[in-house]
Amino acid sequence: MPDDPRRRTPRTDAVLADARLDEPTRRLGPALVKRAVAEVLQRCREGALAPDEVVEAVLGSLPAGATSLRRVLNATGVVVHTNLGRAPLSPAAVDAVAVAAGATDVELDLGTGRRGRRGAGTLAALAAAVPVAGGVHVVNNGAAALALAACALTSATGGREVVVSRGELVEIGDGFRIPDLLESVGARLREVGTTNRVRLRDYADAVGPDTAFVLKVHPSNFRVEGFTSSVPVSVLSRAGLEVPVVADIGSGLLAPHPRLPGEPDAASALRAGADLVTASGDKLLGGPQCGLLLGRGDLVDALRRHPFARALRVDKLTLAALEATLTGPVPPVPGALARRPDDLLARARRLADKIAAEIGDGVARAVTTGGAVGGGGAPGVVLPSAGVSLPEDLAAPLRTGPVPVVGRVTGGRLLLDLLSVAEEDDDLLLDAVRRAHQRLGEG
Repeated sequence: MPDDPRRRTPRTDAVLADARLDEPTRRLGPALVKRAVAEVLQRCREGALAPDEVVEAVLGSLPAGATSLRRVLNATGVVVHTNLGRAPLSPAAVDAVAVAAGATDVELDLGTGRRGRRGAGTLAALAAAVPVAGGVHVVNNGAAALALAACALTSATGGREVVVSRGELVEIGDGFRIPDLLESVGARLREVGTTNRVRLRDYADAVGPDTAFVLKVHPSNFRVEGFTSSVPVSVLSRAGLEVPVVADIGSGLLAPHPRLPGEPDAASALRAGADLVTASGDKLLGGPQCGLLLGRGDLVDALRRHPFARALRVDKLTLAALEATLTGPVPPVPGALARRPDDLLARARRLADKIAAEIGDGVARAVTTGGAVGGGGAPGVVLPSAGVSLPEDLAAPLRTGPVPVVGRVTGGRLLLDLLSVAEEDDDLLLDAVRRAHQRLGEG
């Protein structure tokens, strides 16, 4: 009778009792380890694995951590890539999250032993970053910031209408629409102007007793060019409309940026007369996912005290990461925007030379290219960059390697754009290319 591999397959409890699995079980938890053992034992029953290889196979299949998320090298050239988690956190923010993970004084005054204001240090850091703001508040994302503003202001004024230009009723990622958000919290939209042109008198004619506020929305993921006109915040704020002017700037830029001259920022909008500014914290600010509200102290305080604000409250991890982003070293997103094209090209040439030395001439070449902000920021702005051009068939093995690398395929070649890759990750990128080439050869 032929040898049946099922008879030689070790028992589950015997494998789990192996001392080599003690440390992974403590680190990852028993459920994840048991699942890996079950999958490997099934391979053994099918004859694809020898019994004495089972434990090593289990160890090789276990993830680095107890999460299905994996670190990815973003070589797309899109600095704030929504599908890759938007802004990568700075090391200071990561350290702050680790501190906040345990018991912390997020809502306790250690000096008096009494309850303190939640996230006081974070709010102070945000206020210091935008001194022109009379008040600041943080919620769980940019959409929540606008929703809270609409909910609270329509409640406080007794008016339900929000006056907004038709050209600013935008749709962003995954089918999310600004008008749907506003209507979901009970606001009524009063659309003014046309898709491409709006004038001050359109706003003035629309404002009345039922108006809660005038809304300006930055069309952050597209541009309208040609026969167009719009009304800036500075004009709306001086027009005597007698209702608050709210500016949703989207991308979270707190102050003007020299490489993004057309991108609105919170400080400039407030100086121009906006009563309230809403923005995201996980885009150009480079912090964790959160929504920022900055503006008149009385308005921000009313928003903070509104019952809906509790449903949008951020947790201690977000507060810690945001404070470290504001007070610590330059985060990765602003750091990427500051990279010089000449430096990027020099890095690309070094990488291409190393790839040629290890894999062969003609596989890689350094090229100049253009990156983008991404995440709904600075649409149409091309950021001068450089990268490494590789054969297109390396895209899949790079994307599925031990440390996945995501580039972009263009013109029949795979481009690894270095604008969105930190220089300290160049060796990791080189190793990933080496492994992907080897896998491609084995296949």
